[in-house]
Amino acid sequence: MQQEVTLRALRQGDVDWLTRAHGRLYARDEGFDASFETLVGQVLADFLRDMEPACEAGFVAQRGGARLGSILCAREDATTARLRLFLLLPEARGRGLGRWMLGRCMGFAREAGYSRMVLATHRSHAAACALYASTGWRLLDSRPVTSFGVELEEMRWEVDL
Repeated sequence: MQQEVTLRALRQGDVDWLTRAHGRLYARDEGFDASFETLVGQVLADFLRDMEPACEAGFVAQRGGARLGSILCAREDATTARLRLFLLLPEARGRGLGRWMLGRCMGFAREAGYSRMVLATHRSHAAACALYASTGWRLLDSRPVTSFGVELEEMRWEVDL
């Protein structure tokens, strides 16, 4: 019997796992250097230190005791939330879990009073970009960048809540 996937609040003990998971996957799949893992660790540390629970939340998807992914809703300004660190391990992809996680995060943002949500990603994340487009997100712009030791096309998206 397959265990149910749950989405729980991000905890301090998740920081190491999430930082390593991002670093490992992005190094393998995108060729990112170690500066990316360092950035993820800093984003998480800052988020947990400054988080305002009424308007910000971090979630971890897990089955049993195994973590499968994460998604964060961070305050950008009084009316805008920022989607951060949306990660789904390869073995958990293709089952609708990412769509479910995104919907839950957007629902939290809506309930927290935000009217819009924004995110930044890269064109190489084709499945994520397709998910955003299919859930009402609009591409604002894209531009070539060199980040984490590789050349990328950075994309900025937004959605009205």
